[in-house]
Amino acid sequence: MTGVLISGGTGKTGRTLAGLLRKRGVPVRVASRTPPADAPDAVRFDWNDPATHSAALHGMDQVYLVPPVNTTDPMPLVEPFLAEAEHLGVRRVVLLGSAIVLPDAPGALELAAHVRARPGWVVLRPSGFMQNFLAPHPLGERIRRHGEIRTAAGTGRVGWIDARDIAAAAAALLTDPDEHPDDRRDYLLTGPKALSYQDAAQIITHHTGRPVRVVPVGVTEQADTYRAAGLPDAFATALAAVDAGIGTGRDDQVSTAVLDLTGRPPRTFAEFVQDHAPQWASAGTPED
Repeated sequence: MTGVLISGGTGKTGRTLAGLLRKRGVPVRVASRTPPADAPDAVRFDWNDPATHSAALHGMDQVYLVPPVNTTDPMPLVEPFLAEAEHLGVRRVVLLGSAIVLPDAPGALELAAHVRARPGWVVLRPSGFMQNFLAPHPLGERIRRHGEIRTAAGTGRVGWIDARDIAAAAAALLTDPDEHPDDRRDYLLTGPKALSYQDAAQIITHHTGRPVRVVPVGVTEQADTYRAAGLPDAFATALAAVDAGIGTGRDDQVSTAVLDLTGRPPRTFAEFVQDHAPQWASAGTPED
C-alpha cells in the first residue's frame, strides 16, 4: 500500500489536508494520540512512544510531518522518526515548519535543515496562523472572553495565513510532486497582505460587530499571560519574545507560494473573519 501518513491528523492543517487528499483519491492514514475508534484510516501515534512510529509509517510512502507542539526543541523526538521513515523507504516528507523562529531554539532550524537535505523532502514555512485569533488559542480565547488583544508587538505586521491555505499547499506537494521542481525544498507561506494586530482588530470588529481593542503590554507581562493560559514556562517565554520581535519588522513579509502551488491566491484576513464570525459572538466574562 502507498499513501500519505498525516501526523497531527486532527489538527488545524492535518484535518483539512486529509479531506483534500481523500477527495483526490489519495489514500491517507490519520495519526493522532487518540484516534477515533470508528475511523478506518486512523492510527494511534504518540511522539513520546516510539513503538507507535513504525506501525504508523508501515506501507506509507509519503508523510505530512507536524512536529510536537509546545516545545522549543523537537529534534530528540522527531529525528528517530525520520530515520525510521528513511529506513522504510518514504520518498517524500512535507514538514510543517514555521517562518516565525523561536529565540534560542535551534532545534526547529535543525529539523528544517535535516528535511531539506533529503531529495524529494520539502519544508513549508507558514507565517502566523489566522486561526490563532480563534479559541482555544490563547490569543483567540482572550478576544472571545474579553474583546481584547494583548501584545508586545507594537504596530509590527505579520503575513497571517489561513490554515486551509497551508493544507492546500501541502496537498499540491503530496499529490503532484512531479509538477514542483526537486531543487525547491523550502516554501515561505503567507497570506496576501501583512497586518498588524491593530489591523486585525479593526477587521474583526467591522465584520462581526464585536468590538476588539489592542492593549500594549511588555514582554514579561505577555509571557505571564501565556503561562496563565497553561503553556509551559520556557515555551511561554519564547512566544512572548517572538511577539515582541514582530515589532522589529522581521515578520512583515508576503510571498506568492500559495498561488504558485495551488493556482489560487491565499484567503484574505477579512474572508477568514467572515467564515468564522460566529466564534467571536460570546463576550464571556468582562475583564476585572
